[in-house]
Formats: sequence, C-alpha cells, structure tokens
Amino acid sequence: MTAAERCMLLLCSTLGDESARPLSVARFRDLGRMARAFGSGGADPLRELGEQDLVRLGCRGEEASRVLALLSRERQLDAFLLRAERAGVHPLTRLDPAYPVRLRGVLGEACPPILFWKGNPALLQQTCISVVGSRELRPDNRTFAETAGRLIAESGFCLCSGGAKGADRTAADACLRAGGRTLIFPAVSLLTLDPGENTLYLCEDDYDAQFSAQRALSRNRLIHAMGEKTLVAQTSFEIGGTWQGTEENLRRGYSPVFIYDDGTPGTAALCERGAVPVRELHSLALLEADQLFFG
Repeated sequence: MTAAERCMLLLCSTLGDESARPLSVARFRDLGRMARAFGSGGADPLRELGEQDLVRLGCRGEEASRVLALLSRERQLDAFLLRAERAGVHPLTRLDPAYPVRLRGVLGEACPPILFWKGNPALLQQTCISVVGSRELRPDNRTFAETAGRLIAESGFCLCSGGAKGADRTAADACLRAGGRTLIFPAVSLLTLDPGENTLYLCEDDYDAQFSAQRALSRNRLIHAMGEKTLVAQTSFEIGGTWQGTEENLRRGYSPVFIYDDGTPGTAALCERGAVPVRELHSLALLEADQLFFG
C-alpha cells in the first residue's frame, strides 16, 4: 500500500470506529491539491502540514484539528488492516488502478473512497448485470430471478447483487449453478462470509460493520451502479430497499432498469419513472427493446 493510500484510509475511513468523522473523498482531493500547491512535494503532502498550515489552506480551526486527529490514527490503522488480513479481507482505495472502473465512472466523487474485498479479485473488472428484488418472492417473480441468474451466467456476465434473502440469493444461486460468477455487496460483516472461487464480496469502509437498515440502503447505489443493466424481480410500492434503490437509480441514471411486469402498483410506478417492463425472458440481448420477452 502506498503512502498516499494510507493517507486516504486515515482521512476517509472510520477504521471501525463509528464515532469517527472521516472526510469525504471530494474534501480529501481538495485538501491534497491545496497541499501540493502550498509547496509540499512529499508522497502524502497532508501529513507534512501542521494545524497552522491547514488553516492557511482554508481549513477552519475545527476542521484543521479534525484532519490532524484523523491522521494521528496510525496504530489504529495498522491494527485494522492486520485484523482484515488475517481474515482474508483486503483494502482497495480509489487510488488503486484495480478499483472498479464502472463504479468510478458512474458515481464519480460519490463512489466510496475505500472498498474492502474478500474472494476472487479478478471479478473487480468483470462486466456485471445487477439483480435486485424483494426478500419474500411470489412464485412467478422467483422464476424470473432464477432465469435472470442463469442467463447472466450463460451470457458470460458477472451477476451483481446484495446477497440478501429472496431475489438476490435466488438469482445468485442460479448463476453459480450455471457456472457463472457473482459480485456481492453484502450489508453484513465480511468476517462472517466464506466466498467460493467464483464469488467476490465487496463493502465500503468498515469490513466488520454489522447489519443495519442504513447500511443496506447505502450499498444499493453500488449494486445499481456496478451493473451495465439492472433487473428488478419484484418490488413493493414506495417502501423497502428495492423501491428506494431502483427509484434512486432512475433519478440519477446509474444503469438502465428492466423490471418483471407482474402488474403490481410498485412495478407500474417504477415503469412510469422510466423502468422498462419485462413480461417473459429468452435472452439478455433483448434488453434493449421497449417490450421484452424472456424465457
């Protein structure tokens, strides 16, 4: 890990401390640019500046103290990374060339400054199709998720999902049974997960964070952004993570959305917002038309 990457972890990660207030990646970049302009030529110029220097760069007194406090966590960072390494978990900053190109391109400054991964890192640059949906699936919706997972494998794509009960696991299991690969953004601790050779788990910032509704909702943008397309197996109307994540995608344009046309109010509402209804399924190649038939 480079000195600049360690600096990014110190400034932009909680390091497992929920009380920490890390910087956004945009603020990290701004301070780095100003520090270089200030005349520091080091590998991580922010470390070479004192509180008065930071104030001269435009940091308010409180922010300057905050930056210095974050940078002082060297021993905490070493312990955090050592624990990760022992569990087969590895850091990936957006300064690393291996950082997923699609996440960086779609989310821009909103992409996570740090990801932690466990599993097969070769999947970081695979072209993905995302599958999302409710935890409790109706029979036809379950069939849609299974078919989508199988077709993703057969078409040579990597399936991206959140790994939750219901549509996520149904599609991922079908994909793996068909010889495919899965990239999962779980909302649970990576320490509890055991990936196979065809799976990669990714999470932002704290690899040991426990499940929370907020964490589950936050990772939805990563699932929708990572996919070249997003398939929605089932949604409720105006409630739940599937609705929230898909509605945000449609507003922000993370990826084209295709939704199983089950005639429910949630599906109709998302179609009104720009999702393409899918009635049956034959081939992922048809996911360009206005009305699709999969089977």
